[in-house]
Order: sequence, then C-alpha cells, then structure tokens
Amino acid sequence: MLYRAEAAEAFVGALLFRTLARSSLSDADRALTTTIVLGVLRHRTRLDHALAALLARPLDTLPAAIRTALRMGAFEVMELDRVPAPAAVSEAVALARRHGHAGTAGLVNAVLRRLAAEGPAPPPDAGSDPVGHLSVVHSHPGWLVSRWVARWGMEEAQALLAANARPVPATLRVNTLRTTRDDLLGLLRAAGLDAGPGIVPEAMRVHGSLVGRLPLYDQGLCAPQDEGAMLVVHALADVAVSGSTVIDACAAPGGKSLHLAALMANRGRVLAVDVHPGKARALARRAAAFGATCVEVHNLDAHEIGVRWLEAADAVLVDAPCSGLGTVRRRPEIKWRLDERSPARCAEVQQAILRGVSGAVRPGGTLVYSVCSNEPEEGPDVVRGFLSEHPSFGFAPFAGTFPRSAGGCLVDGVEAGEVHLLPHLHGTDGFYIARLRRR
Repeated sequence: MLYRAEAAEAFVGALLFRTLARSSLSDADRALTTTIVLGVLRHRTRLDHALAALLARPLDTLPAAIRTALRMGAFEVMELDRVPAPAAVSEAVALARRHGHAGTAGLVNAVLRRLAAEGPAPPPDAGSDPVGHLSVVHSHPGWLVSRWVARWGMEEAQALLAANARPVPATLRVNTLRTTRDDLLGLLRAAGLDAGPGIVPEAMRVHGSLVGRLPLYDQGLCAPQDEGAMLVVHALADVAVSGSTVIDACAAPGGKSLHLAALMANRGRVLAVDVHPGKARALARRAAAFGATCVEVHNLDAHEIGVRWLEAADAVLVDAPCSGLGTVRRRPEIKWRLDERSPARCAEVQQAILRGVSGAVRPGGTLVYSVCSNEPEEGPDVVRGFLSEHPSFGFAPFAGTFPRSAGGCLVDGVEAGEVHLLPHLHGTDGFYIARLRRR
C-alpha cells in the first residue's frame, strides 16, 4: 500500500479500505497495519531526516521498495512501543531481501540497527531555521510550512501542522433514508464499536475495527464522511427541502448528493453531475443502495450545466476539484504529491466550473461553492473573481440551522456568507465554504 501510495497510483484511504476489507487479518493486526501505513505517510519527513543522517547516499536514490522498507522500519523503531526494535529491523531486512538483494538487505540492517541504538538525529535548530525545524518535527514539506507560517504566523501554523499529524476518529453519516441515528448507534455498539454524536444530527464519530462497520456500509445504513463535508451540505439546508431542485455539479463519488437526498426526504430532484462516465455509473449504483430515488445521475461536463438547466435550480452545489490540502490529516500522502504551484493550477479549473454552472441558478436561488482546502487561491480568490464578473450574485448568510461552533470553537463568517473550517480549531477537515444568492 505504501509503495502504491508513493507511486501516486491510489489514495491510501481507498487502499486501506479495500485491502483490509478482504484480508483475513485479526482486528489487532488490521489496526497495526493502519497505524503503520498512515504513520509512515504522516511522519515521512521526520523518518527521512533520521535515515539521511545514517546513509552514505541520498535516500531518494534508493529503489522505491527499499525506501519504503526503511521508512516502515524507522517508523516502528521510533514510534511503536508494541513492536520491539529487533523485530522491526528483522521484518524490514526480510522485505529488502524480497524486493532487492543481499546488498540492500545489508544496508537496511545496518541503518536500522544504528537508528535503534543511537536514536534519530535532532531536527534543525528552531532559532536559526524555524521552517526547517517545523518541517521535520511535524513532517510537512518546507514549501507548505513556509506558506502557512507567512499566512497565519508561527503559533497558528504550528497548531495546524500538529493537528494534521495526529490520528483522527472515523466519522460516519447516518443514512436517514434507511435508519435513525439511535438505531445505527445500537448496531455499532453491538459490533463492539465505540460511537458518539458529531457536529450535525446525522454525524457519528466511531472508534474501533473497520470490520464491524463494513456490513453497515454494504446495507446502505451509513457512509464514511468527514463532518466538514457534511457541513458543506448543511450550507444548503434551508433550500434543499422537499420538492426543490438541487444540482450537485461535481458529484462523484456521491456523498454530498446522497446527503442532499436525505435532507430532502427523497422528495424533489437532486441532479448529480459528473464528467467521468465510470464515476457516474458508480454513483448511480450507490444511490440505489442508499434508497436515494430522487437522485438523477448525469454524465456531463460541469461547464455545460448552466446551458442544460438554464435557471432551473433552486440551488447549485459546486464542491470543486481542488488540491485537497485541507484533508492532509486523513490523506497524508497529499502533501507529498503537490508543490507550491498546485493551488493556483486548481484555481483555473474552479473558476471555469463556477462560470459554467451559474446560469442554472434561478433568480433568488442559492449557489454554494466549497473546496477541501484553505488556500486563498482556491477559495476566496476564486469566489471574488466570480463575483466581479457576475454582479447578479452576492454573499448570503448561512441558514440559521448551520452550526455556529464546532470543536468548541466559533465558526467565523456564518453571517457574512463565507466560512473557513480548520482541523486544529473545529476538528473537521479544512474547508472553505461560500454561500451566494442570485438576486
């Protein structure tokens, strides 16, 4: 899984879900596997810093499989009390021998034995190299640390970096078309899971084995979804009501479309649009499994929505494709796949989508724009550029039912129509949500 994640073949969350679902591992070993996979990705800079001090050649010149074996061994030696250092070294050496040769196995053995005996090298000095220090301690690429320090200051940036490095509980959205939160809570506890309420009525936070949740997913009773993503849909709670017409412009994999259908009690129309045929077909199957019969799936480019459904929608949701930098705590591999130009590249696509969908909003209708990123190029800059070109739209306050606080912290911007959700403040993934109304 780590090898495939580094090669950018798939997101590690999907790899973990698919791999563990079909494995015969015990619950304890499933948990250990998850800890190692996510831990190596979360702490990669710190692991690489420790390994670099013990290698005679740059780490990135080694074959990818050997790098991965070294990182796994280093993570177990540095972070996991339950794995004795000799066992961690032995397993890493066996991997290096299987995917390399006697020479690479000897290298892995020597490096990890020294790491276990001497401990990791200290991070760069915080006084002379604050960005380098934070980059190693919290394992984020230097360009991202520099960007956040410049934007939020040292203290706030450090809090965000630390939040991204911490494990987070699984969050589920109850499918209220199939069950109630109380009934689902009973099923989760019967499966030996610890569950409790989240920010919104249909949210639950769950601790425990993935195995206990899988049958509930298969039955369409609930779905894994971050609470920030649920709050995006709640930005439309006052207009996504029975009998309304709502367009989800970038719908796959469909979590927000199905949530809209539940809020609307399955009465009205949810036009779920996605440009990828395969994703659109998968979304249709998922809607059927969830009993969301008001969801109509359309394989269409979002740029064409405003022409296809001219002024036909009471509300349009644009959860735009983005860098995903707000989801680093759940998808730690994202921070290794991007560079400082990524947010600006995403913004070009986001602006084009907003222009393309705006014509579908009826006069007096609502347009919600969201990205799971807090980078200004992808959020406020996109929306303000759109408003300058479309004076018939303006910011609108969020509905009265939208939470005013989350994670014990106030949610700013609710009245102004522009909300930032941050992991270290609100306990959700990072999101930017703008609520606009067409005059």
